[in-house]
Amino acid sequence: MGSGPRMTVTTVEVLQIFLADAPRDRYGLEIMALTGLPSGTVFPILARFEGLGWLESGWEDVHPATVGRPQRRYYRLTGDGIKLAEEALARVARAREKRRSMLRPAARSVGFS
Repeated sequence: MGSGPRMTVTTVEVLQIFLADAPRDRYGLEIMALTGLPSGTVFPILARFEGLGWLESGWEDVHPATVGRPQRRYYRLTGDGIKLAEEALARVARAREKRRSMLRPAARSVGFS
């Protein structure tokens, strides 16, 4: 599986979409609409996750003329992908909390005479 992707803000956003309803299949335009991210950001992230084995994908079985739109490529977290995504997001949350705690001012009493 490798060490996993770099956990950027956009990578986290895409993972959160998948983990919100892990068994559900998602397609690129749907992910773009939910995150507000452009295709040039979303599709490389999806390809990276698929290359790592976190996602699997496949084309829907419809005829474009019948449904009046192009075929969609659907993506779904794999069993390992769910586990690895949850672990990755937990690491991100811990790192964020550590940074926040370092930025909080220490409680000290200030006395003026």
